[in-house]
Amino acid sequence: MLVLLFLFAVIHSGGAALRSHAETRIGARAWRLIFAATSIPSAVVVIGYFLSHRYDGVRLWNLQGVPGMVPMIWALTAISFLFLYPATYNLLEIPALLKPKVRLYATGIIRISRHPQAIGQILWCFSHALWIGSSFMLVTCLGLIGHHLFAVWHGDRRLRARFGDAFEELRQNTSVIPFRAVIDGRQQLLWQEALRPSQLGIAIAVGVFWYAHRFIPIGSAAFLSSKLEGLLS
Repeated sequence: MLVLLFLFAVIHSGGAALRSHAETRIGARAWRLIFAATSIPSAVVVIGYFLSHRYDGVRLWNLQGVPGMVPMIWALTAISFLFLYPATYNLLEIPALLKPKVRLYATGIIRISRHPQAIGQILWCFSHALWIGSSFMLVTCLGLIGHHLFAVWHGDRRLRARFGDAFEELRQNTSVIPFRAVIDGRQQLLWQEALRPSQLGIAIAVGVFWYAHRFIPIGSAAFLSSKLEGLLS
C-alpha cells in the first residue's frame, strides 16, 4: 500500500511540479489531459487496492458496535468532503473542456483553511481509521496524511514561485490550521459564499457514496478476481 501511495504521490505531485514548464511547451489543455490520464488511473488502482485490503493486518480496535458511531463517522466523512472538493478546481478543467488555470483563492473554504484538501484528507483518515481499526488502515492513513502534508509545503512553494507578492499576501491572511485565521481576526466568514452549486454537488456525492457503500464488498471481490486473472494469465 505504501508503494502504491508513493507512486501516486510521485505522479500527482510530480505532475503538479512540472505544470508550469509543460504548459509553456505543449499548452495548458494538452498537459491537463496528460496529467489526468496518469493521475486518475493511478488513483483508481490505489482505491481498489485499499477497498480489497482495508481489514488486512491486525485488528487494533473495533468500535463499530458503539452507539452513535455510525452517524459520527458519516458526519466526519461529510465534513471531510466539504474540505476536499469545493473551490479546489473547476470540474470542466479536468477533461480540458475549459482551459485549465492556476488561481489564487481567498474566499469560501479558503477562509477556513488555505489547504482544504489536506484538512479533508486528515478528517477522512481519522474517521475511517476509527471505524475500521486495522493495522493496514493505520498505515494507509499515515501514508495519505504524509503525502498531503508534503503537498501543503509543495503547493505553497509553487504558488509563491508563480504569484510572488500576491501569494504572500494571501498566505498572511489565511491559515493552514482550520479557523485559525478566523479566530485571530485575519479572516471573516461570509455565509453567502457557502451557497454555491459545488456545495450541492458535495451533498449529492455524500448521498451517492452512502448508497454505494453496500456494494463495496462486491467491488472488492471483483477487483481481487481481476488481479488473480491477470497474474494467472
